[in-house]
Amino acid sequence: MLPAQERSVMLMKKIAKGTHRNVNYVSRLFQPQNVVPKDGIVKREDSLSKSQKLMHDLGVIRQASPGAFHLLPLGERSLQKLIRIVDDEMCKINAQKLLLPLLTSGELWKSTGRWEDIGEELFTLKDRHDRELVLSPTHEEAVTELMASIPQLSYRQLPLLLYQVTSKFRDEMRPRFGLLRGREFIMKDLYTFDTSAEAASETYKAVSKAYDNIFRRIGIQYFKVSAVTGVMGGSVSHEYHFPAAVGEAKLLICESCGYGTSLESCVPSECPECGHGFLKCCPGIEVGHTFLLGTKYSVPLKARFTTVEGKSDFLQMGSYGLGMTRILAAGVEVLSLPDEMRWPIALAPFTVCIVPPKEGSKESAVAHLAEELYHRMNSIDSFRNDLIIDNRCNMTIGKRLFEAQRTGYPFIVVIGRKALQPVPEFEVHHILMDKKASFNETALIEYLKEQLNK
Repeated sequence: MLPAQERSVMLMKKIAKGTHRNVNYVSRLFQPQNVVPKDGIVKREDSLSKSQKLMHDLGVIRQASPGAFHLLPLGERSLQKLIRIVDDEMCKINAQKLLLPLLTSGELWKSTGRWEDIGEELFTLKDRHDRELVLSPTHEEAVTELMASIPQLSYRQLPLLLYQVTSKFRDEMRPRFGLLRGREFIMKDLYTFDTSAEAASETYKAVSKAYDNIFRRIGIQYFKVSAVTGVMGGSVSHEYHFPAAVGEAKLLICESCGYGTSLESCVPSECPECGHGFLKCCPGIEVGHTFLLGTKYSVPLKARFTTVEGKSDFLQMGSYGLGMTRILAAGVEVLSLPDEMRWPIALAPFTVCIVPPKEGSKESAVAHLAEELYHRMNSIDSFRNDLIIDNRCNMTIGKRLFEAQRTGYPFIVVIGRKALQPVPEFEVHHILMDKKASFNETALIEYLKEQLNK
């Protein structure tokens, strides 16, 4: 075996080149950042949200056209983490995943009345045969037609819960704030089918509980408020909001019992839930919406099932949406500093960033510890493929630490002076808590595990 110092030199060269296989390196990351010259003209701050500016400047998104964005590798990693959380909670309520066409027939939308109700926000087009089509902002018509096409659907097959994660389109007059209000966005939409209004109400409760679990796992304070059903229709509706100054929704929240409602719904003088709480007004970013639809779509589209008595009846429906890309941006909006991005730990593109010593420094003698720590942590399920090494070792530790903080990695592990001790210690920075501490390798891993499990 090579002496430790010689091994460190060889590893330092490999780290700097990013040549180790199956290791995530910053130098290989496609993260085109926006650097504004000192004398450059910056777009008016009031036309940008904090999340839009940070996600663009730090290479998470890139604008393709007004209201449409490229989701770059950091953003895609964050999105996939959110999808895994959603998939897990949907699995627990026996929801099945599918994929519906983005293009739907205009005739379907006309039959439910929404072609006229939605108006100019509906993206429409015609094919070469002059048939009218819709770039779907939501899929109630499409999924109801699917159910209507199934012969002899039995009550034994219900309840049925079907969901997808896919792109949606809305012709916004004034797209703004990046992913918070765009013309193209990614949404999780769930559609439920039941035998009766009572059964549909029970399904609504089960899905609402799953949504509560999703938002608790994301780890950002949220409000669930009663809302109007609008053009979606139905009898019951709730919205989920992250409280944020840039939010376009105005909410009334009871400080006593937590009851909430949207201002467009009603403006009571006292809390209708507890009767004595003070209703505080606050802005919110809508990140989810649920509806109990009844037969609004099943009747015009003739979606029926066979009852236990052998009769034909219309399906009772529910619709449940989560704005996936909006959740990412809203999380950044809520947590970030003006010049530093912050992610909820559950959605951070990489949870841990490891910063090795600078080339030629005294600490470079222990550069091998970066790779060793990476591979040991990568063998643990909770950290697998969730680590990245900033291998730009020509830069100082301070410079790389600053950039890692701006990018918002929740935990940054620095291989610094204390790593030269007989029992090496690593300096870990907990970015959301603004704390730092030093641990040996075993204690460090236990500390990070504890933080992830909070």
